[in-house]
Formats: sequence, C-alpha cells, structure tokens
Amino acid sequence: MPRRGMGVELVLALVLALLVVGVEELIEGGTLRLLGVGTAAAVLSLLRRRLPVPVLLVTTALSVEVVGLILLEMVVGWSAGRRIAGARRALAAFTGAYVVFMGTVALTNWSEVQQAVETALLLTLAFLATTVIPGLSSRHWSQRQTLLHALQERNAQLLWERQMVAGQARLVERQRIAQDMHDSLGHQLALIAVHTGALEVDPELTGRQREAVGVLRNASVTAMHELREVVGILRDGVAGTPAPVEETGRAARGTAGVGELVEAARAAGNTVELRRSGEVRPLAAAADHAAYRIVQEALTNAYKHAPGAPIAVELRYEPDSLVAEIVSGPATAAAGDAVSGGQGLTGLRERARLVGGMVHAGPTPGGGFRVAGVLPYGVVEASPLVAEEDLPGAFPGASPNAVHEGGPRAMDWSVQGWAAPGGPAGLPAPPSGRPRPRLSGLGLGCGIAMVALALLAAAAVGGVVFLMDSMDEGMIDRAEYDQVTVGESEESVRGRLPSGETVVTTGLTGKGPKRPPDSSCLVLMSSESSESYEEEPVFRFCFRDGVLVEKKAYDVVR
Repeated sequence: MPRRGMGVELVLALVLALLVVGVEELIEGGTLRLLGVGTAAAVLSLLRRRLPVPVLLVTTALSVEVVGLILLEMVVGWSAGRRIAGARRALAAFTGAYVVFMGTVALTNWSEVQQAVETALLLTLAFLATTVIPGLSSRHWSQRQTLLHALQERNAQLLWERQMVAGQARLVERQRIAQDMHDSLGHQLALIAVHTGALEVDPELTGRQREAVGVLRNASVTAMHELREVVGILRDGVAGTPAPVEETGRAARGTAGVGELVEAARAAGNTVELRRSGEVRPLAAAADHAAYRIVQEALTNAYKHAPGAPIAVELRYEPDSLVAEIVSGPATAAAGDAVSGGQGLTGLRERARLVGGMVHAGPTPGGGFRVAGVLPYGVVEASPLVAEEDLPGAFPGASPNAVHEGGPRAMDWSVQGWAAPGGPAGLPAPPSGRPRPRLSGLGLGCGIAMVALALLAAAAVGGVVFLMDSMDEGMIDRAEYDQVTVGESEESVRGRLPSGETVVTTGLTGKGPKRPPDSSCLVLMSSESSESYEEEPVFRFCFRDGVLVEKKAYDVVR
C-alpha cells in the first residue's frame, strides 16, 4: 500500500478507536475495558482490507456486547462489500455474519431471547441497517466503477482500432493512386520529353523555335522528376517537404529557384518582372519550398487565365517574415480552354498554414489578379484558421470578406482524459493504462448515503414506535402494584397485569432477591424513575400452585 494510503488508514483507525471508546464510556466505564475496546477497534480497522471476511465476523460478534463497535461495524460492512470477490462469497459472508450475530445474542441472553420474538426482529433490523446496507451500497458503487472503467477502455480500444483500419485503407488508396499516376502521367511525360528532344535537333527549326522546344523539354523533364517524388511519397505514406536541391534539368525548389521560374516564363513569351527587397534571410525548408510553390502556382494561373498580361513577382524580406507577391495585369488576349482542377489556391493556403503562414488571392482594382503569401523565417506551429478582417494591414487591397481555408485538423484523441502520442504512419498510439474516469463517484456515494440515512431513520422511527408499544407490555405504576395482594389466584393477577413478554424487560429476570422455591415469577418495570442512572426500579410477582405467594419491589442494576 502507498504511504499516503497507509497514512489515511492509520488516521481512520485512530478516529474509529476514539469514537468507539467515547460511546462505550457513556454506557459502561472502566479503564481496562476502554483500553481493550479501543485497541480492538483500531486493529480490526487496519485488518479490514486484507481480511474482510474474518474481520466482519469478529466485529459482528463483538458488537453484541460492545455497543460502540456498531460504528466500526458500518465501516467494516462497507469495506467487505467492495473487497469480497463473487456474489456467492459475499452472500455467504454476510449470512455468516448474521448467524454469528444472532448466535452471540442467543448465547449471552438465552433466557430472554427464547421468549421474546420481538428482540430477534429488532436485532435483525439493526443488523440490516448497520452492516448489510453499507455492504450492498459499497458493492454497487464498486461494480459501477469497474463497469465504467471497462467500458471506457473498450471504447478507447475500438477507436484506436478504427483509426488503424482507416489508416491502412488510406495507405492502400495512396498506393493505388501512385500506381495510376506512374502508369498514365509518367508515360505521357516520357513521350513529351522524347519527342521534344528529337524536335529540338531538327535542322529545319529556327533559333526561336528551337529555344521554345528546349523550354518544353526542360519542363517535361522537371515534371517527371516531381512526379517521381510525389509517387514515392504516396507509396511510403510519409508526407514531408524536401530541402532545396539542384538536379539536372530541374530548378531548385525554393526561393533560389524563383529566378529560373521567371526566366522560363519569359522564354515562353510572357513579360515577367522580378524584384527583391530587404535583407535576404534563410527560411526553413518547408517555408522555402512553400514560397517556391506560391510563385509557381501564381505564374501558372497567369498563363492560363490572363495570357499576354504583364506579371510582377516580388520577394520582400520583412523583419519577421517573407512576403511573396505575384500580381498579373488584365488579359490582353482571350484565354484558351485551360484545364483547371480548382484546387491550386486551396492547396497553397493549406501548405502555408502548415508552416505558420497564410496566403491571399483575389482580384486587383485594375482588373488584374494578386496572389500574396506571408511565410515566417523560423519553424512555427500551424497557424489557426482566422479571417483576414482580423489581421488589418496584412494584405492591402485584399477582400474584406476573404477567409483562409484549411485542411482537415488533427484528430483530438482525448478519450477518458489522456493524450496519445502519434504512432506509426501518423496514427495515434494505442491507449495504455487505466483512463481517469470523467464521472466522479461523489454523486453516487452521496445518493447511497442518503438512502442509507433514510433507511436508518425509518428503522429508528420504527424502533421508537416498537419500544413505546413494548413499554405497555412491561411496565406498571405503584398503584397497580399496591392493588395486588398475596394469596390471589395467578389467573386473576395475570389478567390485571401486562404479560411482561417484551424487550424492555430483557436482563431483569435473573437479578434481584432470591425467588421462592418452585415458583415462576413475572418481572415488570416501574413507571417511576430511580435516583441513580444505573439502577432500574422493578416489581416482581411470584406464583406457585396457581397462587401469588410473593410480591417485591426493588432496584436492579442494569
């Protein structure tokens, strides 16, 4: 047991011992008796967890003679209800405790019990209130907590398994998409590269045409390299952004490659101006790649939707971030049938958000179009999804109603109060350990306590009513005693007096002066109170051969 738990047990044992000693001192004093009762209460309290059944039986037996142990009996009953495994064992333990309880009462007060059924009923009610009800309440609370924990663990396991199945399905789908892309796009790009390479060396082409064919061949080779990388990511199931690298026929995919993107656009016949301002500062690999993609996508959109329009590309190195802004003028020629999936700008916004930046795209007052991205220099967490009106001055001229879009957020894995770290392939790791229940047992405990108190109150009221009725069967006043004379017939005397068969006269029969030989006596309590708290005035009527042979009034020490 932990130290904290042991400390609580010691304090509880001390409190119970003091309470039991205090109750016992009010009823019957004696230093040695009080010392023994307190020690027994403390020892039984400490042993109730390890030996629930023996402690329950011993406490029940001792509570018959030591009234103060009733307090300990309630605690022991609560503890036994939780710790006895199996319903049959618990039923057997509490039944055995009841048998021990009633057997001890019968052994200590046999002469009274055999003639007073009311005593057994009252003691049974007391046993139910002090032992059985706490035990049942504790067992119900413990089983409910165990069931809650099992359901929570099962729910967490099912959620994790569902995540695993979904992750495997995504990986299979990625592999299928990767295979389709490789088989279709790879073949077409390879054909374009081969034919443009052959066309480039055709002697009938002019220099200008040969230069344009070279641009097409370089573009197809670069597209093949990027397709190979995307296919690899889809097959591996690992999304990452590589650092800028140099490859033959391929521009560096970062801010260093923006110049080559502009040169390729100029070679294709577009008017493109590139401006750089501010002190050049390095970006994180993911942010650097995002800047390259923003410029590339903006130029592609300008080619498709505004052919012949002048384009201005500007990279501004601000104190805290890089601003990549691409502005295209109004179209000077009719746009052709451009193929567009409608996902380019959405993908740019998500790419920028993942590195802590943002992207705005919208028309300009002169009829052109602007794409601007703000990217931090360092590696930061993904920015929250915010409206642009919450960021005044970020994009001059931006639409006041524009809202940044974002991809799906990470799943919030918080079943029953724990956070699971990421597992393989981005899946959450399986839950470990027992989760902390969200529902506290305080409400249930209070409800059980209220029910127990209500039952105890009902038992107390019933006991008071029972005692008041019993008083009439076991008590007379001095006038009734004086009206009875020695020599009257037993039938006449018993007809005028109560029967005396009640719990209130228990323990009075065997005390007092010696009875006449061969006589049977009726002992009744007096309605008058004694001067001493420990003495009880009684009246005794003894009969022999059907005649009253003696009547006496005396005090009995309880």
